[in-house]
Amino acid sequence: MATLSFKDFKSDQEVRWCPGCGDHAVLASLQRALPKVSQALSYEKERYVVVSGIGCSSRLPYYMDTYGFHSIHGRATAISTGIKVANPWLTVWQACGDGDALAIGGNHFIHAIRRNIDINIILFNNQIYGLTKGQYSPTSKFGAITKTSPYGTVEHPFNPGSLVLGAKGTFFARSLDVELKLNEEIMTAAALHDGCSVMEMLTNCVIFNDGAHKQLSDPALKADNTIVLRHGERMIFGKDRDKGLIFDGKKLRVVHIGEGGFTEEDILIHDAHTDNIGIHMALADMKGPDYPVALGVIRDVRDITYDDGVRDQVKDVMQKSKIHSVDELLHSGSTWEVE
Repeated sequence: MATLSFKDFKSDQEVRWCPGCGDHAVLASLQRALPKVSQALSYEKERYVVVSGIGCSSRLPYYMDTYGFHSIHGRATAISTGIKVANPWLTVWQACGDGDALAIGGNHFIHAIRRNIDINIILFNNQIYGLTKGQYSPTSKFGAITKTSPYGTVEHPFNPGSLVLGAKGTFFARSLDVELKLNEEIMTAAALHDGCSVMEMLTNCVIFNDGAHKQLSDPALKADNTIVLRHGERMIFGKDRDKGLIFDGKKLRVVHIGEGGFTEEDILIHDAHTDNIGIHMALADMKGPDYPVALGVIRDVRDITYDDGVRDQVKDVMQKSKIHSVDELLHSGSTWEVE
């Protein structure tokens, strides 16, 4: 098998996102991650298919030199599910926005996670409807002033991580558009995961919601406001790497290393593979100002997958069936001949 590179996954189409849009960085991360995935899993280029719904992020299939399917609003997950069940040999990547996936597509989204179908969902979260020009979305902050909430929203937003883990998701990761290396790492881990992988990418919409994630992406702030989790490593963060997470009773708590008698040995070690979904939920729920926002692979556990279950069931039925062709089917049961 030929060695694939970044250029092999880059189409000849002009990328038509606004200059400065965070989607550019996520696209680049995916194009750089897939060659690593191909090498790790011995995948040919023909195995890849990229599916999308409707929205700015849903332009992504045009910019990938793979098989692609640009579906309709909110239905990308349904299409991805159908593709994977019909042809399990394919590796399915889905691009969708916070409005596309969590509003009109919310039902398909949670059930794909519940079923644990082996697809890779990249959820672009810019906390706004961008393509339709600035309406608030299911992840817009409480009080956000938008085209459809001129006096501020009066509803609490979804936390995608809580939604995924509440549906008993087996893989959830989060990152920022600007973290290209971390994004590649997450995408590679998602591809290696057998089951439904959800990657929340916090992206910036420079036109309708500029700076939505500034507290996390600003180089002067992100070290103290985010924590990058890696399996087997201690949960340490901060500009000076002097803060960490511990359990205080049943609750996560931020402590300063070297103060109050706390040392590095007291800091929790991240276990992405534990069956204890409670710790993963707590990590996914963290938010400022008292806690850092967790980035990286938060949960990565094994479970049965929907596509494997359907495949095995079909094989079992075929082996036990007395009917093996349409002709046999037509002549089975109560039949008669008209002369």
